[in-house]
Amino acid sequence: MSPLIASQRLRLYDSDELDGVLQAMAHQAAALLPPTQAALIGIQRRGEPLAQRLQQHLSRLTGQPELPIYPLKVKRYADDLKVLHAHTELTENPVLIGLDLANTTLLVVDDVLFEGHSLLRTCAYLAQIGARRVYTAVLVDRHVCQQPIRADIVGVHLQVAAQDIVECNVPPYETAFCIEVWRHGAAR
Repeated sequence: MSPLIASQRLRLYDSDELDGVLQAMAHQAAALLPPTQAALIGIQRRGEPLAQRLQQHLSRLTGQPELPIYPLKVKRYADDLKVLHAHTELTENPVLIGLDLANTTLLVVDDVLFEGHSLLRTCAYLAQIGARRVYTAVLVDRHVCQQPIRADIVGVHLQVAAQDIVECNVPPYETAFCIEVWRHGAAR
């Protein structure tokens, strides 16, 4: 008789724990970003509200006004990690083109660093339109990146099975702010 294959959802971090993670990320970001001529780039969907939370922590930490946030729509995978597009699609943000990117330090914020396609595409685009100093921040790094990209700021380091899915639940897209792992193929 073969073992029963099941899926299991595990909550790894709740809202209070993630608030502490974002505070630590804000400390790291404050060390990288100058008080002026800096901005956050929030990769849509969940990177944008994460950038907003990080923006608030940075402002409280530094006593400086909140940094501007510019959303950028980048898509390759569905939430279940199925490939939606053969090449990572990026929708340009025309506001970014009008900024003095050569003299602005940017921090790109995303939820999960998986294979690295979204961050690589984003950084390449920003360089193409004139950015010279670009840092990256992710809430979760799975440490399976296959592209020549890394996160400068990592909230949580997770090493899970390849078939498992790391979900960052971020309001307003989900009710609770948390990190969960869907364990697939666990034998019972």
